[in-house]
Amino acid sequence: MKVAVVGSTGMVGQVMLKVLEERNFPITELIPVASEKSVGNKVKYKQEEFTIVSMKDAIAAKPDIAIFSAGGSISLEFAPLFAKMGTTVIDNSSAWRMDPDKKLVVPEINANVLTKEDKIIANPNCSTIQLVMVLGPLNKKYDLKRVIVSTYQSVTGTGKAAVDQLNSEINGDHSIAKVYPYQIFKNALPHCDVFGDDDYTKEEIKLMKEPKKILGDDTFNLTATAVRVPVQGGHSESVNIEFENEFDLEEVRKILSETPGVVVMDDVKNNQYPMPLYSEGKDDVFVGRIRRDLSQPKTLNLWIVADNLRKGAATNAVQIAEYIVENNLV
Repeated sequence: MKVAVVGSTGMVGQVMLKVLEERNFPITELIPVASEKSVGNKVKYKQEEFTIVSMKDAIAAKPDIAIFSAGGSISLEFAPLFAKMGTTVIDNSSAWRMDPDKKLVVPEINANVLTKEDKIIANPNCSTIQLVMVLGPLNKKYDLKRVIVSTYQSVTGTGKAAVDQLNSEINGDHSIAKVYPYQIFKNALPHCDVFGDDDYTKEEIKLMKEPKKILGDDTFNLTATAVRVPVQGGHSESVNIEFENEFDLEEVRKILSETPGVVVMDDVKNNQYPMPLYSEGKDDVFVGRIRRDLSQPKTLNLWIVADNLRKGAATNAVQIAEYIVENNLV
């Protein structure tokens, strides 16, 4: 299996290499790809060094799979060129997510939609992935009516420069170039990505649209507020879910605990609940604070946490690659 990792020097690209190694993905030839300034440099994989190549050389090598994490404009330009050579592209940017001809996949929820003809597969937004891991099984049982989600997103979701800004501010150095319009240390910014004409940010719009496509269900309403917090890794979400049908709390916990990739941490008597600190470096989605909304019927409150670089990006992409290999779709 010949695999290209496009954006291999970036924060998510580095985690992708780590996850591929940890999960022992069947790679016979690794092709690391990065920007022109990085061509000729080395990346490590399984204690070996691999030379970074250009996009042109990677396309010419005709990899079986190309996993992209290099930004939307790069994906729009180069993913079709890989696909034209017969490569299956798994793209981590927002470029293809809402394209009606492209599948948007969280393997535990909707991998069954994939076919051999899908040569560009979209990896969802990090916050969307952890949300649908919980919404998916509950929608099947109780039928979603309305979802309200507020996110508390770590700075790694913005990239290395944001991590540098936070750490510099922690150390009292405010001279570093700011990624955010304000300091992030000791602060919370209700501003993830850029604002649109409707005063929602791009991140909020992704959260409002992507789950419907993944679940194959546009009958429920969803609204979102996305907030950046001074946490280095791991996104958190406060979620209010109104169902069409009545639910039982113990049954909800059972359904979620039996969902692959979901871990229920819900013992408030012993202060057990999901936290970003606990999720860091793990592939599972953690859910807790499961309780009824006392203000209206058939409504549930819960709290979801996941490592945004792993399940929220790299691990989900690798899981898609595993699925297409195991099911002979590549």
